[in-house]
Amino acid sequence: MMSRFLRIAVGAAALTAANAFAASHVFLVQNSGWMEPFFADPASQYKPLVTELVMAVARPDDLMVLASFNQSQPGAPSPKALMSAKVTSDSKALRGSVSGALQNLEVGRKPNRTTLADTDLNEAVRTAIDQALGKKPGLVWLFTNNKNSPNNDQATAKRNREFYELIHRGQDIRKVLAFPLQMPVKSKSFQANGLMVYVFGIQEQGARDLDALVQSGAIQKIITESPARLKPLDADTVRLHPKGVFESPGVGFSMGQSGVLLADVNSDAKTPVAKVQWALENSIYPYTIAQAEVNASSVLAGERKPITVDKTVVTGLQPGKQTPLSSTLQLPVAQMPDTWSLEAISAAGRAFVLPGTLELDLTGQRLELSPQFRERMAQLFPGDPLPDLFIPPAEVKGSKISLPIQVRVNFGLMPLIALLAAAAAAILATVGALLLATKARSVKLVVDGQPRTVLTKARQVYPIHDAAGRKVAELKTQWFGKVRLTDIREGAQVRLGQ
Repeated sequence: MMSRFLRIAVGAAALTAANAFAASHVFLVQNSGWMEPFFADPASQYKPLVTELVMAVARPDDLMVLASFNQSQPGAPSPKALMSAKVTSDSKALRGSVSGALQNLEVGRKPNRTTLADTDLNEAVRTAIDQALGKKPGLVWLFTNNKNSPNNDQATAKRNREFYELIHRGQDIRKVLAFPLQMPVKSKSFQANGLMVYVFGIQEQGARDLDALVQSGAIQKIITESPARLKPLDADTVRLHPKGVFESPGVGFSMGQSGVLLADVNSDAKTPVAKVQWALENSIYPYTIAQAEVNASSVLAGERKPITVDKTVVTGLQPGKQTPLSSTLQLPVAQMPDTWSLEAISAAGRAFVLPGTLELDLTGQRLELSPQFRERMAQLFPGDPLPDLFIPPAEVKGSKISLPIQVRVNFGLMPLIALLAAAAAAILATVGALLLATKARSVKLVVDGQPRTVLTKARQVYPIHDAAGRKVAELKTQWFGKVRLTDIREGAQVRLGQ
């Protein structure tokens, strides 16, 4: 039996039509009545923005749905799919499909009426998550003027609060970024100064995909505005930048690739602690860390150790700004291999690595929207209470930051060279001994009063004959030239020496 949503969608190309794809991108384009100037103003960049952002973030083999939304009514479902596709490497075809789907999009109206359609942000996002994505990982993009007014409800603050609840407490929503954009548009009925683009990372994989997109710079090619983070607010709120090491000879800190902290320790440095100067940066735009208590620890070689910091309370740290922080970090000296150990010799010429993490806990955390962000929002959305969405939930009172670290003990080539030299010496000594042991020697003996000389080699037996040709004895040689006469014939006159 068809679901209620599918029954409503039949003949209307509703969003669920893309379910077979389990789309990885869902682009929701608002076309309610409040959006009228974005459609009517000839200079509006609304549709071109949507097209260019789709082109920037969609990759070959991605699955995508492009849909308009306002508020669902009987006979007029919302969201409504404009196109769905599996992205290919043919960017020209994708651009044509997206711009063509948007070209005919107009402001929505209520069924059988001239009244402009209302807006329901919650419904649009929930439907995208539940129906288009099937609650599977993906990204939901929302293009809106920030006016949430289902059923023409003028209590927008209440409706915005419901949207706030969806963002912060929706279990499927793991990460949310918002891009407030300046886009002045005007029509006979309305005017607007700005537009908001939200992107929701659904499930952990969706959050990772969003992080990868941000790091790739793909979004920034189209939107140069810094993203405001709505969720999560309890992780990665600060960054640590090593600035120097003091009173710790033979120890150095630097940042490696992928954000891994590298602690390089000379093999002869047995300093049990490292005193490190950091820069603590607020990385949670657009929030000011009004106050937070700082606690730090390390997990190295399987052992958790406290890190002593000189600043236990941070106050008034603006987004993107830094404050100095000194710390005393205990190094796992006992776990570092000895210079002449097998581990050290096998690591000669490279680093012996002890992986671990540095953990920073901010407790009693109090976040406030920066004044600059409030001012910008007031300019873009005058009289709009939606910036309340950015106020952190009361239960978010702390955050945890985990920084991967590698303690690298740098062993030179000397232990290996010394070992190789010793091995070479041993081999030479052995070869010399073997040569000495097997060297041919001249042995003098006397047979029937006549001196003789016999050339011998180790571990060989030589018969000794008298003048008449009779065998009178055997000469046996051993290692290192030792010889003896055996099997001497009775009455024979044979002896060693001259």
